[in-house]
Amino acid sequence: MDAHIKKVYVPMTETGFYILLCLREPNHGYGIVQRVKEMTNEEISLSPGTMYGSLSKMEKDGLIVFIREEEKRKIYQITDLGIEVLQLELKRIERLYRNVKEIGR
Repeated sequence: MDAHIKKVYVPMTETGFYILLCLREPNHGYGIVQRVKEMTNEEISLSPGTMYGSLSKMEKDGLIVFIREEEKRKIYQITDLGIEVLQLELKRIERLYRNVKEIGR
């Protein structure tokens, strides 16, 4: 993995994390927004501007790829690089959680 990609994406923003998590299956921007609301019991609501800006940057950086258009909606999916970045972030989150459990709340 390119050092620049690692520096930019790890640690990830919540927006970036949820986008990559949702794009393990093909999806479009509105679908991602709805899925994140569902997964977080509406505690997190991605704004269209932030989400579409992130999608554009992630596509440019090779973390996601445009695969097709359906009903005027762009469908994206995570790439191998995106999976690698997501796995790094998941390991980081697991380490944080493990440390909290060891020290106590």
